[in-house]
Amino acid sequence: MVKFTFSLNLVSDLQTMWSYPFMRNAFVAGTVIAILAGATGYFVVLRRSAFAAHAFSDMGFAGATGVILLSLAPIEGLLAGSILGALTIAALGRRAFNRDVTVGIVLSFALGLGLLFNSLYTGNITSAYSILFGEILTISTFSLQLTLYAGIAVLAFLALLYRPLLFASLDEDVAEARGLPMLLIGMGFMLAVAVAVSFAVLVTGTLLIFSLMVTPSATAQYLTRRPLRVIGTSVAIALAATWSGLFIAFYTPYPVSFYITAEVFALYLVVRVVSRALKWRVKARLDGPSMLPADAAIAADSPPKL
Repeated sequence: MVKFTFSLNLVSDLQTMWSYPFMRNAFVAGTVIAILAGATGYFVVLRRSAFAAHAFSDMGFAGATGVILLSLAPIEGLLAGSILGALTIAALGRRAFNRDVTVGIVLSFALGLGLLFNSLYTGNITSAYSILFGEILTISTFSLQLTLYAGIAVLAFLALLYRPLLFASLDEDVAEARGLPMLLIGMGFMLAVAVAVSFAVLVTGTLLIFSLMVTPSATAQYLTRRPLRVIGTSVAIALAATWSGLFIAFYTPYPVSFYITAEVFALYLVVRVVSRALKWRVKARLDGPSMLPADAAIAADSPPKL
C-alpha cells in the first residue's frame, strides 16, 4: 500500500493528490453529491424526515445485496431499493404525524429482505458491505457518470418543485386547503431524497448518512432563516467537509467518512453553542440590568417622586 506524506507546501500536496485519477474522480463525485445532499437536506430537516432519509440508505443496502444475486452492480440495487422504499413511504405516510410509523414498518421489511439476500449469496459480498461505510475513493467510471447525470436531474427537479414543496413543507394543512397535490408533491420529494441518499452513501456509507443529508442543513438553520440562504449555506458546509475530508484522508490511513462526520459535527456544536450564547446576551440586554434584592426593597419603600 502506497503511503503519501503530507508537507507544509499546500500547492505541492494538491498537485500530488490530483495526479491520481481515482482522487480526481472522487473529488468530482464528492462535489456533485455534496451539492445534492445540501440542497435536499434542507427539506429533509424542514419536513422532519431525517428518519426517512436514514431508512432510504438501509433500504438501498437491501437492494444492493439483492442485485448481487443477479450479478449486477451494487449501485443499481442501491438506487432501486431506495426508490421503491420512497414510493411506498410516500403512498402510505402522506402526513407528517404518521410518517415515522410508516417508515419504521417499511424499514423493518427491507432489513428482513437484506438479511435474506445476504444468507442466499454464497460468494464474496464485500462490495455490498463497503456501502455501509462509503467507497468514494474506489468509485468506478460508470458510477461517476451515473452520479453526474442523476445529480443534474434531481437538482433540476427540485428547482421546478421548489415553491410548492416549500409551501407544503411549512404548513401541510394550508397547502392542502389551497388545493396543492400533496400526494404528488410528497412522492416527488421522497424520490429526490431517495436518489440523493443513494449517491451520498458512496461518500459516507449508510451508517453515516446524516453527515451530509442532515447535519449541514441543521447547522445552516442556526446561521440564517431565509430558505435560499439556508440551502446555499448547507451546500457550502457539505462541500467544505467533503473536500477537506478527501484531502486529509489521502495523507492519512483513516476513512473519508470519519473526517466528514467529525467536521460537520464539530461545526454543528460550535454554531449551536455560539447561537445559544448570543440569544442569552440579546435577552439580557432587552431585559435590562437586574436589581439586587436590597435595591428592590429600597425602591419599594421609597415614596414616589412628585
